[in-house]
Amino acid sequence: MSRWVACVLAATVTLAMAGQVPPKAAPKGEPKAAPKAEHKAAAKTPTKGQPADPGGFAGGPMLKGFLDGPMKGVDEIVFAVRVPGRDHWYVTFGNYSDHSESPARTLGFKFQDGVYWGYGEGGRLCRLNLRTGELKVLLDDPKGGVRDPQVHHDGKRILFSYRKGGTHPYHLYEINADGSGLRQLTDGPDDDIEPTYCPDGSIVFCSSRCRRFVNCWYTRVAVLYRCDADGSNVRMLSSNNDHDNTPWPLPDGRILYMRWEYVDRSQVHYHHLWAMNPDGTNQTVFFGNSFGGTAMLDAKPIPGTNKVVVSYSPGHGRPEHLGPVAIVDPTLGPDVQSAARIVSKGGDWKDPWAFSEGCILAASPRGIYVMDDKGNSERVYSLPPDQRHLQVHEPRPLAPRPRERIIPPRVNLAKATGRLMLTDIYHGRRMAGVERGSIKKLLVLAQLPKPINHSGGMEPLTIGGSFTLAQILGTVPVEPDGSAYFDVPALKSVFFVALDARDIAVKRMHSFLTVQPGETTSCVGCHELRTDTPRTSLSTSVMAMQRPPSPIEPVSGVPDVIDYPRDIQPILDKHCVACHNPDKPEGKVDLCGDKTPMYTISYWTMQTRGLVNDNRNRAESNHAPYVIGSAASRLLKLLDGTHYEAKLSEREKAVVRLWIDTSACYPGTYASLGNGFYPVHFSPQDQAAFQQRCGECHLKQVKGGRAIRFGIERGGRGPIYNISRPEKSKLLMAPLAKKAGGYEMAGKVVFQSKDDPLYQALLSRIRDAHDRLMAGKRFDMPGYRPTEHYIREMQRFGILPKDLKPTDPVDPYATDRAYWESFDWKPQPLRAASAGH
Repeated sequence: MSRWVACVLAATVTLAMAGQVPPKAAPKGEPKAAPKAEHKAAAKTPTKGQPADPGGFAGGPMLKGFLDGPMKGVDEIVFAVRVPGRDHWYVTFGNYSDHSESPARTLGFKFQDGVYWGYGEGGRLCRLNLRTGELKVLLDDPKGGVRDPQVHHDGKRILFSYRKGGTHPYHLYEINADGSGLRQLTDGPDDDIEPTYCPDGSIVFCSSRCRRFVNCWYTRVAVLYRCDADGSNVRMLSSNNDHDNTPWPLPDGRILYMRWEYVDRSQVHYHHLWAMNPDGTNQTVFFGNSFGGTAMLDAKPIPGTNKVVVSYSPGHGRPEHLGPVAIVDPTLGPDVQSAARIVSKGGDWKDPWAFSEGCILAASPRGIYVMDDKGNSERVYSLPPDQRHLQVHEPRPLAPRPRERIIPPRVNLAKATGRLMLTDIYHGRRMAGVERGSIKKLLVLAQLPKPINHSGGMEPLTIGGSFTLAQILGTVPVEPDGSAYFDVPALKSVFFVALDARDIAVKRMHSFLTVQPGETTSCVGCHELRTDTPRTSLSTSVMAMQRPPSPIEPVSGVPDVIDYPRDIQPILDKHCVACHNPDKPEGKVDLCGDKTPMYTISYWTMQTRGLVNDNRNRAESNHAPYVIGSAASRLLKLLDGTHYEAKLSEREKAVVRLWIDTSACYPGTYASLGNGFYPVHFSPQDQAAFQQRCGECHLKQVKGGRAIRFGIERGGRGPIYNISRPEKSKLLMAPLAKKAGGYEMAGKVVFQSKDDPLYQALLSRIRDAHDRLMAGKRFDMPGYRPTEHYIREMQRFGILPKDLKPTDPVDPYATDRAYWESFDWKPQPLRAASAGH
């Protein structure tokens, strides 16, 4: 299976698990508003012999026993009612990027203001007495949305996220427990969701103020922010490219949350538990980041223990975080899978709250339940049958709770950087065989956020590899004892590649770290066990600490974001193309820069001939030394002067090497996304004729008799199509007789001359793709203009002017640069820096 479809298939599986397999895509064209019944869902039919659920309060013996035991002192709960999400687990707010055949279109989501929206309409905030069954509706908005209630430590106020009917964004609100005193805390064009009270009086929440799109989907991202109790002094805490979710305070004062991340590894496997201080410092894994296959959401501490209860949503996560309820014991270490124990029976649970290990409150699509530690459950409340297009969410006790420990702030907002100290790079898992003193530098890279995205794949950034661009910040020295001490730009997602004396990659990081302004933090080693402590007891014994922190040294003469057509192809043209071109493909290798439907001939060759080696889109990381990146890429060996005197200058070597170690991407701009793809379209007659004449070699039977065809039926997108010079396409040259200027590949002649009718038919189809390329352009061509969706989002984000005319030029590289620089931390004056810590 092609890796480029991985996220699309994951989305289909997710929908199927929820009983929502999307229908066939609507015809292309102007999208239509969703029908009125867009959120209707049939109530589940009771099993034979089981009475229908009439809805309402249904407290039974399990609840009564809990109210006399672990829930003693709890009379009431609060919960939200709203339309459930129907796309990925994170798609419950904000807009989609475009009008393509995403679930937004196929499932009839709301279309307004030129985009689809991820939310449904209809929401309530409710209060239920568990002893009497009395239900009070504190807030009801049939066109709005209500979510994420959290009760204040004093039990008298409720913090929640509310989208007013007729508006798009969610904002933070607070309301008194009796329903009085509704007050809005935050405002603006972006969504603020999943708030939590912090012990110091601040609020931590997730927000799309980060103004980026999911690396592998069509929708907006929300990451962690903080604000004061009144909603002022909003500040970003997380620089994640993808989602942070469901923050909640731990008894020790840290904030527990889910972080979804991938740096050159699988996009659908790593969404695990992390923790940070309320000021954003000390971001570190809490549980699970070394093993994939579960989205760990809605985690909260279990009173009187070090354990947490969590929704263990399977695979890439299900809509509304559905999954088994699990209990995790982090004291065993963050990488011990046996530390997680599934409690529930079945996997249709969400939003768990633990009063003890044996007393859990949880929601499901069927209602609110209590559950014991053996998975036995009892329904407490369900919606009436006529309201079951809605669901209940986030049940929480309406009662006072202990205030967590207050952690003093460690930020200095007047600083532009933080500091990182690495104790010993040679200490870590899979570092055996790396000789001490061999690592000389750290290459410091930053993962760059996406202002738009149009698919579940990585195209056209890579072919089966990275989903994001990386920025080269520079290098810092590593001392002979393996230590390093250096300044890092605040609020950037930085990751490192260990380099040897030749600047070749020894080991690569597949996660990222973020420092806050003025923060000083440290690492014990390189991929070390998270339960390990430094092997040195005194800072004076660490060589890097005997000097001031190193600044990051930029790499001279190399663009910080490398663009393959602009920066790599000229090097190939100079040293390689004379022998590796369509007319002279020595070794059957073509390294020319002619365009294929999505990439170039030479960029395809890098993958098809195994010239570069990255981690691909795989659910694995922490590789052995020297097995990926520049250390394992044949291209560098072929360019060292031993291969027919193809010897590069030092600058050219650095550009190629750093291109590989920044994930070997094709474009150097996200403005390339969503267009520049010009597939070759063949008619059924073309396909039938090609099969008849070429099927002997390009048609094979596989198990079960299913035919797999090679050639023109593979979507018209591969390297056999040269749409810059159609007559040089391998599709035409390979079966053409040598006397007619072809390759006569494998000794087979299909076309004796270029006058062959099928040759001419295929050529005309490729020429059609060429004409579309010339008219529509690609990111590296003069006159290129990004998609309307890219321009719209860049206008919304304040990067492009609102009054931009359709004929005004848009420089994709400069626009991306301005967008990325908008996230640079701007040091605040001391007076302002003292607030919002």
